[in-house]
Amino acid sequence: MEILPAIDLLGGKCVRLIQGRYDRVINYESDPLEVARRFQQAGATWLHVIDLDGARDGRVANLQTLRRIVAATGAQVEFGGGVRDEATIRAALDAGAKRVIIGTRALEDPEWFRSVAHAPEFAGRLALGLDARLGKLAVRGWTRDTERTAVDVARSIADWPVAAIVYTDIGRDGLLLGPNLEAIRFLASKSTIPIIASGGVTDLEDIERLAALNIAGIVIGRAIYEQLIDLRDAIRLARSLSSGA
Repeated sequence: MEILPAIDLLGGKCVRLIQGRYDRVINYESDPLEVARRFQQAGATWLHVIDLDGARDGRVANLQTLRRIVAATGAQVEFGGGVRDEATIRAALDAGAKRVIIGTRALEDPEWFRSVAHAPEFAGRLALGLDARLGKLAVRGWTRDTERTAVDVARSIADWPVAAIVYTDIGRDGLLLGPNLEAIRFLASKSTIPIIASGGVTDLEDIERLAALNIAGIVIGRAIYEQLIDLRDAIRLARSLSSGA
C-alpha cells in the first residue's frame, strides 16, 4: 500500500479545497516544486498531483509544473484535473506522469473512456477518478452532481485495463474528519480494480484502519501540510503494514 502525498495546484500554488469548494481555499505553499522535493526526501515514491485550474475550467493548465516536478524528483506521479481528451492524456504522459486520472469525461462519456482505457498506448496507464458527495458522484471540478454511485461505475469497468480507481469523499476532503471507512470498505469489496482512497485522513490510526480494507494507496493532503501527520512516519507505517511486519 502506497502513501501518495497530495499536491493540488491552483493559480500556481499548492492549496487545499475544503469539501471541493473553490470559494473555500487554504493556501499552503507558493512553490510546488519545493513541496515535491520535500515529499521525495521524506521517502515518497508516488505523488498525487491535481490541476484544480484544469478540473474547474475543463482544460489542463499545469503541465509545465508536472514536467518540472517529475524532472526534479524522479517520483512516480498520478496526475489529474481537466483531462478530457486523448491529446491531453498524451501530453500528461509525455510530461512524465506515470498514471493519468480521468474523472468527468469518463462519467459523462463512458464509451469514450472505454475506448481510451483499451487503447494499447494507454492500457494500464489510466486511473478512474470517482468523487462522491453524499453517496452520489460529482463531476466538473466537483461543481455538478450526478445520480451515479461509485460501486455502479466500478462494476461497469470491472474487466477493463484500468490501473486504479481514485476514490475521494468530497464531504470529508480537507476537513480532517477521518476517512469514510464504510464507503471505502464497500467500494473495495465490490471492485476488481485497485482502490486509492482520498479525503479526511488525519492521523496514523486512519492509515491503519484503511490498510485493513486491502486498498492500494492513500492520498494525504492537509494533514501533512498542517503537520498532523509526519510523512516519513506515514510511509514507514504503510510499508510495515503491507509487509505484515
